[in-house]
Amino acid sequence: MEVRPHRKINRKKTREIKVGKVPVGGGSKISVQSMTNTLTTDIKATINQIHLMEEAGADIVRVSCPDVESTKSLKDIIKGVNVPIVADIHFHYKRAIEAAKNGASCLRINPGNIGAKDRILEVVKAAKDNNCSIRIGINAGSLDKDLLEKYKEPCPEALVESAKYNIKLLEDNDFFNFKISVKSSDIFLTVKAYKKLSEICDYPLHLGVTEAGGLLTGSIKSAIGIGQLLMNGIGDTIRVSLSSDPVDEIKAGYEILKSLGIRSRGVNIISCPSCARQAFPVIETVKELEKKLAHITTPLNLSIIGCVVNGPGEAALTDIGLTGGGQDSNLLYLSGMPHTKVPSSKIIDRVVELVEEKIKEKN
Repeated sequence: MEVRPHRKINRKKTREIKVGKVPVGGGSKISVQSMTNTLTTDIKATINQIHLMEEAGADIVRVSCPDVESTKSLKDIIKGVNVPIVADIHFHYKRAIEAAKNGASCLRINPGNIGAKDRILEVVKAAKDNNCSIRIGINAGSLDKDLLEKYKEPCPEALVESAKYNIKLLEDNDFFNFKISVKSSDIFLTVKAYKKLSEICDYPLHLGVTEAGGLLTGSIKSAIGIGQLLMNGIGDTIRVSLSSDPVDEIKAGYEILKSLGIRSRGVNIISCPSCARQAFPVIETVKELEKKLAHITTPLNLSIIGCVVNGPGEAALTDIGLTGGGQDSNLLYLSGMPHTKVPSSKIIDRVVELVEEKIKEKN
């Protein structure tokens, strides 16, 4: 069952590129990605972290390559994981060439920061020779001095002008296998820049509010910024940038997509904030259910409502629903229809049991 399918998002059709085996843009699903925070030279730790991200649903993972030892490590890291790896490169054109030769599926660079045109041509050649795509990564915190002098401060126009300049550098070298991002830590700046960029090009866009903050604040900022753009049909891949475990970024990314009905993974719990009408401890119940159902990847909608005011209505729209009732007599719904009553002490075990049964049916 789908939850409130009242509005279909008309997504802008962009070109499709490939990041390894993952298509980005065109009619492909919006991919979710994150970035490792281990030392890339610590191959074992980096592979272990990527495995955790894969389990959480990461489609693409980015790895920082600040030095030659890091690009050398890429070869072993890529052998040990299943997701395509993006090499994060700044300034050092040789690192980009090394990363492409060592198996990176994509290079995150600013071509304008690479240096002379012959260096850009070398990077493009390495990308072509190794079937490697590129992400043009424009960031408000690292704009060219000329643009800052022209616009006095980071602004949407400056980000888009930087993007246009870098796009031309690649196009002039007959390279079109790329996506673009124009990120800022400011939500308004980010949203306006992406909207302007979307109007003037059809390359796939990588969305994100950069340096968004900690788990709570960063997730909220990202949801507002990324969510606005997705609702306007803009965006082909997303990264939620948090000062937290990279796995949290993946989870937050899926929650954003799930909340907009774009892409679902795992159990979507619809629950009330609880009040004096609740017939069972809603908050504690939801926390426990989140833990016990965290391993599930198949999409399923579950409503947990503490009383009969909104419970039946929510249950009618979900695969499984629970409505609090008087006298320790809570009502379970299956596929929107009343199913059976359950005492408060048995709620968690019974709901988990029904969810697992429903997942088996779906699979």
